[in-house]
Amino acid sequence: MTDHLIAPERAECADAIEALHAEAFGPGRFTRAAFRLREQGPHDPALSFVALSPGGDLLGSVRLTPVVAAGSGHHGHLLGPLAVAPDHKNQGFGRALVARAVEAASATKGSDYVLLVGDAPYYAPLGFHQVPAGRLRLPGPVDPRRLLAHPLGHDEIVAALAGVVGYDHRQQDVAKRAEAG
Repeated sequence: MTDHLIAPERAECADAIEALHAEAFGPGRFTRAAFRLREQGPHDPALSFVALSPGGDLLGSVRLTPVVAAGSGHHGHLLGPLAVAPDHKNQGFGRALVARAVEAASATKGSDYVLLVGDAPYYAPLGFHQVPAGRLRLPGPVDPRRLLAHPLGHDEIVAALAGVVGYDHRQQDVAKRAEAG
């Protein structure tokens, strides 16, 4: 991995991040269950990160959105989208962004897990485990083999997750209060 900076997402990166998402996922991204979940409320910029080149060019991005598993009452974060610029794929930027996002979520009071829809071979080495089939429902179809969670402090949390996953307004309120000081 070349010299780079992992930094909190900044407002001035918004257009470049949107262009990166469009290139990485195309127009079909709007129909995916994870995107539909993210439509319920904004991601948390304080827990979202970018990889920047020494010159300030966007190399990658990852976002965390506060969620709650309604059937179990466990609060966490949805990771994604994770995107890396095509010229910088397979250089460790994605893994570095995921590691930084999980680290930030684990430092967030009341966050029990990080959830994502993704490929287990990529995410398992980063601490993600398959959620038992049928335990969680997202607002759209999801291949149960791709629904993964990273426990934050309690390994048994993944098996305890249950119910419909929705946007967690409580977590967003906590973040706003923390910003207000």
